[in-house]
Amino acid sequence: MRRTLRIATGVLALGALLALNACSDSAGESGEKSKTLTIGTMTPARSMDPVDSGGGSIPFYQAVYDTLIKREPDGKLSPMLASAWKYDPAGTRLTLTVRDGVTFDDGKPVDAQAVKANLDRFRAAGAAENAQALSTKSVEVVDPKTVVITLNGPDPALLDSLSDAYGFIANPAKFGQDKPFATTPDGTGPYRLNAEATMAGTQWTFTRKDKYWGQAPPFDTVTIHVFDNENAIVNGLKTNQIRAAVLQSVDQQVAATSGTRFKTAMQEIDLKLLNIFDRKGAKVPALGDPRVRQAINYAIDRDVLVEQIQQGRGTATSQMWGTQAPGYVKELDGFYRHDPAKAKALLAEAGYPGGFKLTLPRLTALVPDSLAEAMKSDLAAVGITLTWDDLDRVSFLTKTFREFKYPGVVMNGGQPAKDWATVSGSILPKTIANPFGDTDATIQDLTAKIRSAEPAQAAQYTQQLNRHIVEQAWYVPLYRMQYLHVTVPTITVVPQAGLAVPALYNYQPAA
Repeated sequence: MRRTLRIATGVLALGALLALNACSDSAGESGEKSKTLTIGTMTPARSMDPVDSGGGSIPFYQAVYDTLIKREPDGKLSPMLASAWKYDPAGTRLTLTVRDGVTFDDGKPVDAQAVKANLDRFRAAGAAENAQALSTKSVEVVDPKTVVITLNGPDPALLDSLSDAYGFIANPAKFGQDKPFATTPDGTGPYRLNAEATMAGTQWTFTRKDKYWGQAPPFDTVTIHVFDNENAIVNGLKTNQIRAAVLQSVDQQVAATSGTRFKTAMQEIDLKLLNIFDRKGAKVPALGDPRVRQAINYAIDRDVLVEQIQQGRGTATSQMWGTQAPGYVKELDGFYRHDPAKAKALLAEAGYPGGFKLTLPRLTALVPDSLAEAMKSDLAAVGITLTWDDLDRVSFLTKTFREFKYPGVVMNGGQPAKDWATVSGSILPKTIANPFGDTDATIQDLTAKIRSAEPAQAAQYTQQLNRHIVEQAWYVPLYRMQYLHVTVPTITVVPQAGLAVPALYNYQPAA
C-alpha cells in the first residue's frame, strides 16, 4: 500500500535547504552518491497529474510517465510509447502504433484504448497546456494497437505536443477517482514517487523501478528540490547538496562559476520582452496605433540593456523567433535600433506629441530594479510615462493572465526550435501571448499557408510572418537571455534544443 506524500504549505528556500541538509551525506562525489541526481529548480509541479504538466515542470512528470513520442536533445523525435506514426497526405489524420509489452503498475496493458482515454481527458480537462490539443477534432481506436488522431486542420506542432504534456500516458483505471494522480502518480515511467521522502512544494523524490520496459535509467534516485530564489540554489550547489540546476540570473551565474569546480554549459534561449496585449487600444488607446508601438520599440536601448543588465550575456533583438528556428531572420535582430528622435516623430504623427501614460505589472523576479529603471528612463526620454505596479506572485498571475487588468506585461518568452511552436504560442489568437485574439488578413493568410506547406516553403512563409509581426510592432522584444546549465563534475547534461529546461533523460553520470 502506498503512503500518501506530505503536503507542504509553501515553497520556502529555508525549508528546502533544511530538507537538503537532512539528506546530505559525506560520500562527496563517489560511492552511492554517484547514483543520485539532485536537481534544484524554481518551478514546482502543480500536482503529479499529467494534465497539470508543462513548461519547466516537465522533468517531474518524465520520472513517472512516458510520452507517446520522445524528443531528443537536438529536437529530433523518436519512438516511445508509440512505436511508429504516420500522417495521411492531407496532414489531418495521424495514425499511431502503440508499443507492445508495456504495462501500468497494476499490470494493465498500455493499448489504444488507454491512449485515447488520456488524449480525451487532456482535452476535456482544460489542461495547463491545453493549447497543444486545440487542433484535435477526435481520437479513434482502430484496433488494440492503433489510434488515429483526426485534426481540424494541419498542425505542424502536434508531434512535438505528443512528446510534451499532451503525450503523457497515465493509468485510465484511476480516471474516475477524485484527483486521481495529484499525489499518487501511476504511469509507465522509469521511476516511482517515493512518498516517504517527498514533501510536495519543496521536495520530490523518485526511486528507480526494478523493471522498466525501456532502457534502465542511469540514476537510482532522482530528487527535485524547489526554491523561491536562485541564491539558495547556488548555495545548495556549492555545498554539494544540489548536483544540477539551470540559472537565469546573471548575478547567480557569476556566483556559481566564480572559483568553483562545476561543469557548465551556456545556452541562449529565452527572450525578455514587453508583450503588448492591448493592440486594439481598449485599455490604452495609444497602443492601438502601430506607430505608437513602433515608437516604444525605437525608444528602448537594447544594447545598453544587454551590456549593463545582462553583463554582456545575451543578444539584443527585435524579433520573437530564436536562432535555431527556420523562421529566424538575422537582420530583424537590429530592426529597431535605439532612435529616440524617430520615436518622438512617430508619437507626434500618431497624435501623441506629448506622449501618454502606461502602467504595467511588475514581478521583481522577471523585472529587476535595474531593468525597471532602464525601461522607465528610456520611455520617459520620448514622453511616455511608465508606472510599475509591483505585485506578489499570486496577484501578478491573477491580475495579468486571468483578469487581464493591464495592457501588457514584461515577461520571459520561449524561443522554440520549431517555427510552428512560435506561431501557435505567440501569434495565433487566444494564446497566452495573444490573449485578446488579435489578427489581420496577412497573419491569417500566412499561417494558413504555413500549416500545409512543405518544410522549405513553410520556412519562407514563416520568415514573411516574422517580418510582418516586427513591422507591425506586435511586441517589444528586448534581448535573448543566456541560461547557464550547472552540474557537479560527475554529472553531465545536454541542453534541450529550443527549451530552457533539459529533459530528465538528458542527465547522465560523467564518463
